[in-house]
Amino acid sequence: MGESGVSPTRNVYLRFQQILVGVALVFMVLLLRNQWGELSRQPWRLNVGWLAISTIFLLISWGLEIKIWQRLLALMGSNIAYGPAIRIWFLSAMTRYVPGNIWQPLSMTMRCQKRGVRPETTIASVLLFQLMILMAAGPVAALYLGLFGNYGMFTTVWQGLSWGRWTPLLLCLLLLPIVVFILRPNWFFGLANWGLARIGRPPLDNSFSTAQLFGVLVLTFIHWLCWGLCFGALTFSLQTYTYAEMAILAPHLIASFPIAYAVGFLSFITPSGFGVREGALYFLLAPLMGGGPATVAALAMRIWPTVGELAMALISWSIEERYQRF
Repeated sequence: MGESGVSPTRNVYLRFQQILVGVALVFMVLLLRNQWGELSRQPWRLNVGWLAISTIFLLISWGLEIKIWQRLLALMGSNIAYGPAIRIWFLSAMTRYVPGNIWQPLSMTMRCQKRGVRPETTIASVLLFQLMILMAAGPVAALYLGLFGNYGMFTTVWQGLSWGRWTPLLLCLLLLPIVVFILRPNWFFGLANWGLARIGRPPLDNSFSTAQLFGVLVLTFIHWLCWGLCFGALTFSLQTYTYAEMAILAPHLIASFPIAYAVGFLSFITPSGFGVREGALYFLLAPLMGGGPATVAALAMRIWPTVGELAMALISWSIEERYQRF
């Protein structure tokens, strides 16, 4: 351990994370610079009506996320009321932007422990939540690719090389994890208990039925639909589109966000997929709506929920302080 109490390995890891965040920032600046000519030519404006619709779907999406996590926690034998679950969620969410990707689960664990929830149960519920929202993005991607065949900037290359015959196989690969998970719902606890045994912690005494897991997955799929609608409405609030243009773009916007989120999360290189998610959105949408609008929409979708999370965290903090005083 060094003088500061932080191991050299930890210092290297934090420095590496800082470098990756810096690279992501450079990438986003270069993307803006590359599209600046097109951005300056766009008749940008803010439509308050579409922004309000985006806000409504943003709140619904958050509400569903918290409900999914609360439901998973209940299935593991730990019940937390929805009000406290909201506060735990948003007070912990802000730590997600700290390099390391462990601070949000750690914060949730500490807050849940004050309400009598085992740390192992909280960690398992958070891991299962992340696993399920990633798996639920698979059917979204499969439906989108199957119906629209949009591979972003690779669409022309994909079709030109006659790779289209591999599309059914790709769709099956996207759907396979969720099918296996539904048919064998308790493999997660076997894996979790193996890990707990390795570190000398007591096992989780839980099990899921296929029906219970399927119900949560359906809710998770609806949650992705709401996030897509939030992104679509936010995009329409930034520039004037005709009804015909909105009808064409809407399914692409709805499907592209969960796909880009999954890509950003699975990158594991920056907090909350910073830069990677924006790049994935640009990759998917630039051929359809132009580089400038795709860039602005991707960046706006990073800023808008972040500002909202900060506001919700402040509200949650003030409510939590009031409860602690009285």
